[in-house]
Amino acid sequence: MRVALVDAGGANIGSVLFALQRLGVEATLTGDARLIREADRVILPGVSTAAMVMGRLRELDLVETLRTLERPLLGVCVGMQLLYERSEEGDVECLGLMPGKVAKLSTSSAIRVPHMGWNTLQPLRNSSLSEGIEAGDRAYFVHSYAAPVTADCVLACDHGHSFAAVAQRGLVAGAQFHPERSARTGARLLQNFVEQGLA
Repeated sequence: MRVALVDAGGANIGSVLFALQRLGVEATLTGDARLIREADRVILPGVSTAAMVMGRLRELDLVETLRTLERPLLGVCVGMQLLYERSEEGDVECLGLMPGKVAKLSTSSAIRVPHMGWNTLQPLRNSSLSEGIEAGDRAYFVHSYAAPVTADCVLACDHGHSFAAVAQRGLVAGAQFHPERSARTGARLLQNFVEQGLA
């Protein structure tokens, strides 16, 4: 099983690599389009802004590679947000692999943004990616922007309003939470992705 981790410059790259190693998976960190196309699974991490990570993908000439990829692709955190058409964060055009726009989480006196910490997940539809993850299971989030709940949403979460915690459309999926920091829930999601792809 060849797993490519896209070198998009995110601060979570090392922790994602270690999370995969704990599952017995040795992923290759790369910005090489050929290696990404040849991989069995591709993970796009990102901890930064949508504009910065998209800029990094353009520098590496990987935008079209990811848009035309014929392998299962999992975006993590900002990597998930880049799967959509646009992000309000800098009003940036993203990869456009899933319809919709990423928007800033709403704030109030009771709701703090960024959304940081553990929160509960609510399954909305079946997916091999969420197999073994139940309603009420918890995951670790750090973000200020999120994707909408649409027909692509597999797991939702609530922080002021409902947003997509995990979404999937065909061979493209994303996790807004950090699976590498989400204990059993995160390990299960990564294991499902590596072992089953996005059936």
